[in-house]
Amino acid sequence: MPLANQACALEAAPSSLSPLEVTSLLCRARLLQRAALDGNTPRLLRGKNLGLLCETAPDESQALFRSAAEELGAHVAVMRPGLSLASAPQQVQHTARMLGRLYDAVECQGLDPVLVQRIGQHAGIPVFDGAATKAHPADQLAELLGDKTPLADNRRFVLQALLLDAIA
Repeated sequence: MPLANQACALEAAPSSLSPLEVTSLLCRARLLQRAALDGNTPRLLRGKNLGLLCETAPDESQALFRSAAEELGAHVAVMRPGLSLASAPQQVQHTARMLGRLYDAVECQGLDPVLVQRIGQHAGIPVFDGAATKAHPADQLAELLGDKTPLADNRRFVLQALLLDAIA
């Protein structure tokens, strides 16, 4: 990407991501985009197990997370956490530690951000707070990948880049 375009991309980037994170995610997402266009998506998460904690009915964000992870070779287990802000701290800690033993990373959707933070403190693995949702800062980067592929595919590439940066 020409230097001028990089500067524009950084200015348009979500504020909660550092310029280095934006550059890294976009670079990796572009590589995944090229691989998909060539019909050669790498299975870089083969053998990895990911958890998807959600309190809502199946929706587009859950489907996006599953397809992004599974396309890279990961196995995804969907579960209801049964936790809330009213849960005892020991219950949250125990559940988080168990998740850390069973999974390489966990995506939380529809959970209170404070609860997600508590899970993340004790899990010992990457814990995402709605990484596959349109509200997540990384989602805005999908528009910066251009129009070689549809926006829905670009969202998947950015999510895959995020997963790879955290797990692989």
